[in-house]
Amino acid sequence: MDEWMKKNSICSITCKGGQMNMSKIKDFVQGYEPPQTTKNIADLPSVSVDLDLEDDEFEFTDKKTGEIKSVKQKVIVLNDEKYRVPTSVIQQLKILLEDNPKLVKFKVKKSGSTKDDTRYQVIPLM
Repeated sequence: MDEWMKKNSICSITCKGGQMNMSKIKDFVQGYEPPQTTKNIADLPSVSVDLDLEDDEFEFTDKKTGEIKSVKQKVIVLNDEKYRVPTSVIQQLKILLEDNPKLVKFKVKKSGSTKDDTRYQVIPLM
């Protein structure tokens, strides 16, 4: 390894148990699986009102401050995948269930693409 690579930490070197482990990029990439991310309830074609609503929490690093922040959210779990349920969906579903306690399924339409303009519409299904 040349001096420039050592100085600029270009190569992949990790220390485990006092030993240096190096891997080729292609070997690492072939075995790489991205961390699980939470999907959105709007990604589902329909949702049962009888699914369990669970508390979930995740951490992220704020890009501006570099601080680690924690976010709490509500999720449903289907096929070992988490789907976030926004508060606005919960509020709309409450109103629908008050008017129709026999409601069994619904779907969620999402519009917008940024944090500030995203809206959800809960649609009852027969």
